[in-house]
Amino acid sequence: MANIDTGGGEVQKGKPRKENLRVDFTPMVDMNMLLITFFMLVSTLSKPQVMDIAMPTDQKIEDDQAPKVKESKAVTLLLGEDDKVYYYLGKLDESAYSDYGVLKETTYSSSTSNEGLRGIILERNAEAVNRMRDLKLERAEKGNRMTEEEFNERSKEIKGDVNALTVIIKPMETSNYKNLVDALDEMQICSVGKYAIVDVTEGDEFLVQNYKTKGAFGASNLAPQGQ
Repeated sequence: MANIDTGGGEVQKGKPRKENLRVDFTPMVDMNMLLITFFMLVSTLSKPQVMDIAMPTDQKIEDDQAPKVKESKAVTLLLGEDDKVYYYLGKLDESAYSDYGVLKETTYSSSTSNEGLRGIILERNAEAVNRMRDLKLERAEKGNRMTEEEFNERSKEIKGDVNALTVIIKPMETSNYKNLVDALDEMQICSVGKYAIVDVTEGDEFLVQNYKTKGAFGASNLAPQGQ
């Protein structure tokens, strides 16, 4: 292999003898090959994480084809300013707009108490969370006897059950991209399989303004129709 020879030359009388110095680069080549192989494997195994997001469609869906959702199992999140999250439960009727108390406020806290977004979602989606926990324990016990396809199929059934929580996420103009990412992360952590990102409506903006003014905004403005 490649080497460096410093040379010696002829021995002269009265001078010390110069020995030839030979440096073998074979170990260096082997190490470089190992490093190249390592980085090639790492770059191949490192795959980007993908999150499925349900977006509203422009196509009209017939009533009998629309997914079945219980109003009692629906939560709407309004992502506001300064990392605030406003939310309301179920579907609001016209009379609800006169009561600013229908809208609640929370944060992106990861606390499991009902004071943060995670705690609220976990409480509302407790049944699906418990079933997903049991499924994961079952997969750990079975090991290779439960395939990835079987696990994904059963997870889909649990999260898509009619009694499972449905979350509507509505980012407002005052929110930022990080707020949306944090909300989507909570969907994965809390085993929410039915969620969608929807545009904010005039009714949503009315609710937020009425909540901030403790009802004063609603007293001087007519509540808009729809959500």
